[in-house]
Amino acid sequence: MRAVARGDRAAFEELYRRTSPWLAVRLRRRCADEQVVAEVMQETYLAVWRAAGSFAGAAVDGTAVGWLWTIAARRLVDAFRRRAHQARPLPVAETAAAPAAEDEVLAGALGDDVGGALRDLAPELRQVLQAMVLDGLTVRETAVLLGVPEGTVKTRARRARIAMREALS
Repeated sequence: MRAVARGDRAAFEELYRRTSPWLAVRLRRRCADEQVVAEVMQETYLAVWRAAGSFAGAAVDGTAVGWLWTIAARRLVDAFRRRAHQARPLPVAETAAAPAAEDEVLAGALGDDVGGALRDLAPELRQVLQAMVLDGLTVRETAVLLGVPEGTVKTRARRARIAMREALS
């Protein structure tokens, strides 16, 4: 990131090469519109190029990848907001029946008990936890991303916490 901040195009190209496939997959899991995903990708990497000097390891997980995802998630929420104002709803990606690679990694990283409890959650509860806890989105941003009212996000978050607590006790 320091090299990118200095304007090193080769470093930026390497960052893009290493992270863009992963980022595209994560965005597609949250939005089924390929055009929006492409726009968000472009906006994200433009923001990274412009703001690389401000990266100080203070992202969600202290890594450049966490910082990159934070930017992308916020850009996706912005895209949902723009489309909402245009009164043309975005298709939200459906939760796949088979577990995604990131879900498997998360479950493994959290341990068998927590991972199992997370897998056993209803998909709508898991989506809220994923957006708010893993992606670091606010209630409002989660509501926009999932296309549900803020009250519904709060209720689902509470139900998810209760279900996780019961599963782990």
